[in-house]
Amino acid sequence: MQTAVVVLLLLGLSMATQAAIKTETVTYQAGDTVCQGYLADDDAGAGPRPGVLVFPEWWGVNDFPRERARQLAELGYVALVADMYGDGLVATDPAEAGKLAGQFRGAWDTGGRQLMRERAAAALAELVKNPRVDRQRVAAIGFCFGGTCALELAYSGAVLGGVVTFHGGLTVPEAADLARIKAHLLILHGADDPTIKPETITALQEALRQGKVDWEMIYYGGAVHGFTNPANVPAAGSPVAYNEIAARRSGQAMRDFLAEVFAKP
Repeated sequence: MQTAVVVLLLLGLSMATQAAIKTETVTYQAGDTVCQGYLADDDAGAGPRPGVLVFPEWWGVNDFPRERARQLAELGYVALVADMYGDGLVATDPAEAGKLAGQFRGAWDTGGRQLMRERAAAALAELVKNPRVDRQRVAAIGFCFGGTCALELAYSGAVLGGVVTFHGGLTVPEAADLARIKAHLLILHGADDPTIKPETITALQEALRQGKVDWEMIYYGGAVHGFTNPANVPAAGSPVAYNEIAARRSGQAMRDFLAEVFAKP
């Protein structure tokens, strides 16, 4: 009987903890674009807590980044998934996703890069205005296309404690960007990712060294692009595949990194 009571108490505690995670769609403005982000928060805690901005893959705000936001809320953070496309648009096939992402990447040198930074900054502004967020302890993470967004937000000079990219599109900061970077950078990369050219990685690392940026890059052997998403089923010739070991290890690396950058002096 006593054992049964203990089990019921534990189940009740687990259910209460799960019930404390609140999620909602948050509407905010990015220039003329109306965006619909996804907010997750554990309302059981008291007082302001760190905030984490989550940039999704090129699919948009679908189930994958939503689940990442809920996991961050379970860790005690307030998490907001950024809507980079506006109107909560979600792509369901690569052609559609490529078209949506193309407004940034396809027009990179003719305003696309600046547009990405502006959309990312609008999402950050939405997160930090939340009264439950400690404005002095904010970070950003991103996956694939979202990794590019997170890096570009850091390059713009945004006030961030840290930035984490998972198999992100790696862009090289311009000379003027280097003096603006305030965030510590953690780059989690598949060692066998064919989508990022070695010369891009070399240029990025050299720029960060020249700018005396606090950065770290971790490679995961056997991992290619998209290694954190279980929906990326391995297929012959595909540059994208889930890797359970790399996903688990990179998740732990992020948790350790956030704990460090959010630690109060």
